[in-house]
Amino acid sequence: MVTNLVELLPFIIGMAVVPVQIIILLLFLKNPKNGLQKGILFLTGITLTRLLQGILFGLALDMGASADSTSGKGPVVSTLLLVLGILLLISAYKKIKKEKDPEDEPPKWMETVNKATNAKAFFVGIQLTLISPKMWVFILGAIGTISLAQLGQPQNNYTYIIFILLAQSLMLLTIGIRLLFPRRAVSLLAAASSWLEKNNRAIMIVISLLFGALFFYQGLTGLFF
Repeated sequence: MVTNLVELLPFIIGMAVVPVQIIILLLFLKNPKNGLQKGILFLTGITLTRLLQGILFGLALDMGASADSTSGKGPVVSTLLLVLGILLLISAYKKIKKEKDPEDEPPKWMETVNKATNAKAFFVGIQLTLISPKMWVFILGAIGTISLAQLGQPQNNYTYIIFILLAQSLMLLTIGIRLLFPRRAVSLLAAASSWLEKNNRAIMIVISLLFGALFFYQGLTGLFF
């Protein structure tokens, strides 16, 4: 499983550092009244959606794992990596050209995030996970990589759960800080939210270029070499 987690590391880092999900979480958490509850429900919505994606698509991708096991990453995973690489490189190009990329900005309805109810915070997590094509390919690529390792169903499940936890490590850490230091955390999280919003473009350019090039190379070599 350790070897498998090493192969999943690009997916883990790529998912963990996406600014928009962290920005929205910070918007919830910096509310001194019930921000912690909303932040936890927001992350719960994301987590449950990703677990459901694992259940729905894990079996489908696992069906082709045996045929792919002797051919590197296999055509399914390689195609997903290639698609993800192209999507990230396109995103980087748009950011460099200062074109708007709706996927990297909080949706318009998030302007009222501070007024959101607990139930709304939960569904925001679900919706944010479902509307992002890049996140879909991250998830599918990770599921394909796990299935290709042929660890057996119980081990696949454990690996996927660990993958999800690591991919959400920054959000879990943020909630932990808010939980352990409730007074100081509000001002710190507000400052962090402001910094991320100001530097979102630069962060996304670096992330998209690095991981776009990596996934494009891995997908290309997996399909043709």
